[in-house]
Amino acid sequence: MAISDAESSLRAWYHDAKSSDWKNSNELKAQYANASIIGEGRVVFNIKGNAYRLVVSIDYEFQIIFIRFIGTHRQYDKIDVNTI
Repeated sequence: MAISDAESSLRAWYHDAKSSDWKNSNELKAQYANASIIGEGRVVFNIKGNAYRLVVSIDYEFQIIFIRFIGTHRQYDKIDVNTI
């Protein structure tokens, strides 16, 4: 599986995130119920029917999202989601 097969799903997430105005994790969860809130602004999204994981760090005050990781579940299992 190459990450390129997730391009349309990642673009859809990007479009949603760019047009969103999440003030906190509760607002994010209202839109993405399957997202996992890790803490300290860390969120894990399931991408392309859960084939990939996207880990981001969100600064809700300044409306900035930092992409920390994109990969398969196997790759995700090898990282520490809190420190990557």
